[in-house]
Amino acid sequence: MGFITHIREEIKVIRERDPAIHSDMEVFLYPSFKVMLYYRAAHRLYEKKHFFLARWISQRGARKTGIEIHPGARIGKGFFIDHGNGVIIGETTVIGDNVTLYQGVTLGGTGKEQGKRHPTVGNNVMISTGAKVLGSFTIGDNSKIGAGSVVLKEVPPDSTVVGVPGRVVKRHNVALPQEELDQVHLPDPVMEDLAQLQHENEKLANRLIDLEQEVRVLKRAQQTAGRETRGKREAQDKQKAREQREKQG
Repeated sequence: MGFITHIREEIKVIRERDPAIHSDMEVFLYPSFKVMLYYRAAHRLYEKKHFFLARWISQRGARKTGIEIHPGARIGKGFFIDHGNGVIIGETTVIGDNVTLYQGVTLGGTGKEQGKRHPTVGNNVMISTGAKVLGSFTIGDNSKIGAGSVVLKEVPPDSTVVGVPGRVVKRHNVALPQEELDQVHLPDPVMEDLAQLQHENEKLANRLIDLEQEVRVLKRAQQTAGRETRGKREAQDKQKAREQREKQG
């Protein structure tokens, strides 16, 4: 793919996904556009094993844009980083087509392991602001990672992940993430758990009230039964006393 074709593709992608852009010329000001120019040059050198020159170019790009993409990373078509400051993409990261990242995203490793140590991101994935994806596993196609999430294990396709550590809270997303780019309206597992606890607590409180009423009814029944029993005994005692007086008389 030639340089002009790359530029046309970048313009198309940015205009599709960023409502703040008003003209094609603005694309040249975007950190995402600039860093991808540095990345492509560095990646070509990296593949030819010119590692020092590749890292030198990538570090220049990082200083100018605030986005650090290792020249060894493999990135597909339609890649877009919105705002972008603080984004880090590790050496063995593989990114599919039509992926969107937001500022502060890290696609990193978990230690000093060798070989494939960074995530593989499928097609049509959105990773929201501040999310961290750490380790060598796959984020399935058409998935969303919520803002601030820390993902440490594989994510199935068509999933929504939120939380620390990240967990799947929704499966089989209907719309593709890049169609909506919605970072806000995601399930909240903490609030769902709290709501469930509140519901269970209300059920327990209502059951306790019912039990207290049942106990009061039983106590009243016992008291009534006790009074009736005492009355019968007193009547029996009086009857016996009359009978004894009649015998004596």
